[in-house]
Formats: sequence, C-alpha cells, structure tokens
Amino acid sequence: MPELPDVTVYVEALEKRFVGRSIRQLQIRSPFVLRTFEIQPDEISGCRVNAIQRIGKRIVWLLERELFLVFHLMIAGRFHWREKKTQPMRKVDLIALHFDEGTLLVTEASTKKRASLHIVKGADQLREFRRGELELFTATKAEFVEAMTRENRTLKRL
Repeated sequence: MPELPDVTVYVEALEKRFVGRSIRQLQIRSPFVLRTFEIQPDEISGCRVNAIQRIGKRIVWLLERELFLVFHLMIAGRFHWREKKTQPMRKVDLIALHFDEGTLLVTEASTKKRASLHIVKGADQLREFRRGELELFTATKAEFVEAMTRENRTLKRL
C-alpha cells in the first residue's frame, strides 16, 4: 500500500484532474478486485465526480446520486493516466475509468491481488470504512492519547 503521504498526494492529484468530470464507463477487468455486488459497475456510467477524499489509506471518490468508489490499493496498486481511451489489456490492469479526456487505469503489480474496489451508496455504507482508526492529520491531542493508550485485545489473546 502506498503510505499515507503517497495516498495524500494521490488524492490531491486526482482532485485536480477529475472533480467536476463525468465517468463515461467503469470497466472491471479482474473480477477479484470488485468486493461489492449491490451496485453494478454500469450504474457509475455518466456520474459526475463531486469530490475525492481519503479515509485512512483508502481513496474515496464521491459521485452523484450518493455513490462512492472506495479504492484500497494495497502494496503494489497504482493509478495511471492515459491521454487516450485505453482498454485494460495487461495482466496488471485491474480497472479502467473512462473519461472523455482519457482513461485512468488501476493496476497492481503483485501476484497476491489484494487491491480492492467497493462501490457503495449512501453515507451509512461509507461509514463502514471508518473503522475507528485515528485520523492522523485531524486528531486532537485527546484523541491521540486515547488511541495510544487503548487496550489492544488482539495482542492480549496471543
């Protein structure tokens, strides 16, 4: 997974390029990458990107109609912009987001295939990705102290 500074840079770059633009087509090349099934990829076609933000190390695209694309790139996942419409044809190409101006490819160079995309509808479903993790850049001192002193039950079981 790209580390937090890398994810922050991704969010900033993606915001500049895609906010206000409409996704023409969401193309899933690799079936393992899509982790939700309630909303079909075809439902994204024509949706405008309203914002892009970060939840932990996940990159969230806020679309029209309260739809959200939640990307988790893991260790070897990357975004690659192509100026022309490009089909995902290489083994590492997982997803293609087609826009009028070109294609954004989501790739993963690892053989473990852990990168993921969740397509969710509504703020309630998006909240499930906020798993009580500390938001490092916005945490208060009290939240930081609480997180650092919280009991770790996983370690206790070992």
